[in-house]
Amino acid sequence: MKRQLLGGTLSFAVLLSACGGGGGGGSSSAPSPGPVSSPAPTPSPTPSASCSLRARQDWAGAQLREWYLFPETLPASFDPSPYNSVEAYVDALTASARALRRDRFFTYVTSIAQDEAFFSSGSSAGFGIRLSTDQAARRVFVMEAFEGTPAIQARIDRGTEILAIGADANSLRNVSDIIAAEGSAGVTSALGPPTAGITRILRVADLDGSTRTIPIGKADYSIPPVSSRYGARIIDDGGRRVGYVNLRTFISSADPALRSAFADFRANGITEIIVDFRYNGGGLVSIAELMGDLLGGNRATSDVFGHTAFRPEKAANNRTRTFQPTPQSVAPTRIAFIGTGGSASASELVINAFIPYLRANAALIGTNTYGKPVGQIAIDRSACDDRLRVVAFATQNAARQGDYYDGLAAKMEASCQAGDDLTRQMGDPQEGSTRQALDFLAGRPCTRIATGVTGQAVRGRRELLVPERPTSTAEREVPGLF
Repeated sequence: MKRQLLGGTLSFAVLLSACGGGGGGGSSSAPSPGPVSSPAPTPSPTPSASCSLRARQDWAGAQLREWYLFPETLPASFDPSPYNSVEAYVDALTASARALRRDRFFTYVTSIAQDEAFFSSGSSAGFGIRLSTDQAARRVFVMEAFEGTPAIQARIDRGTEILAIGADANSLRNVSDIIAAEGSAGVTSALGPPTAGITRILRVADLDGSTRTIPIGKADYSIPPVSSRYGARIIDDGGRRVGYVNLRTFISSADPALRSAFADFRANGITEIIVDFRYNGGGLVSIAELMGDLLGGNRATSDVFGHTAFRPEKAANNRTRTFQPTPQSVAPTRIAFIGTGGSASASELVINAFIPYLRANAALIGTNTYGKPVGQIAIDRSACDDRLRVVAFATQNAARQGDYYDGLAAKMEASCQAGDDLTRQMGDPQEGSTRQALDFLAGRPCTRIATGVTGQAVRGRRELLVPERPTSTAEREVPGLF
């Protein structure tokens, strides 16, 4: 075991991982994020160990019975023979917790190699975009495009609408027809798997109203966690200088980019910050802790950032992490956190950590968040390239608040409803959520975010296009990724 994750998922050494709809990572060789009492690793089998389906299922079941945060929801006995994969068996074991909305596919089996590649550099394959659907209107939009990807090369960016999809020019189907016949899952299917070399023909509408029909191929790429175009900047809002940082995902390569952004804020005396987590499904706990430290320039080293709590019989692994300010840390007087139903896990961990300290001087801007106050540990069976991410701990802030399965809107003393304006780039002072964040920091009144429904249920008319059962680490941690 190594990293703990929060997000769609969390792992033991990577406390926070992404979860767009399921919203971690870690391996036996990865370093632990700070001083943490770690469970004794399960010995990896030798190359001669059996990797038969039944052996892998039995191994996965044994790990859940030992580490699962909700052991009372596991079946007393469960025959794996009806299930034709380890994944299906794990889903069956966690079905009761899923029905209670405590584990929405956060426990899963993945590839060690794939997991390591994503959490180190954001490695993925595809067009390099996030998509959302407006099911009522049967439309699909690009929410974000990543630098250095086929999408950017094809001039596809935030606000582009995908009108039709085909494997070739002769098989183009209107997106409206696909959604009418098959729902949003039909769009996912039409776009194809996340495999480099796959090509699609897309008819798109640009923000200026013009339409184009273009070929575009999928390629291997790495997601920059902080955009070089808009990820970090200082906004002049009528003479008030505000720091803005947009973190796409909590992966290791975010470390230097975040330190650089906050060093600039500190050098310019910035004390009001906008932290944009609007599509951030989570990731590594170590990066969430770094974000807390960078925002914690006025926190003492005895101040608690967060608590990690395992089930009672595993309490020896509980951990309390305090703030550890860095040379780049700022001392914010007010923070505006931009969030949506796509903001989960590590994103929520950071926001929750500041509630006891800033109270009404910290606000959630946008819509309610996803609601994932739990994390996973990662357990490896290296001979089979199996990494099992098990929901094994809950996360709490300094006040021991952590029961936000219905999102953070009800936990925040201050919140402001705001739209997600696709006609402007994130960080633009006139973009809906960025504008509302600036207004909050300036002390202007706003309408609170509704708390009667969960963040994953209400995200406005547009929802990130996320498969119910993601098939890759990147899809889990970067909701809407294609």
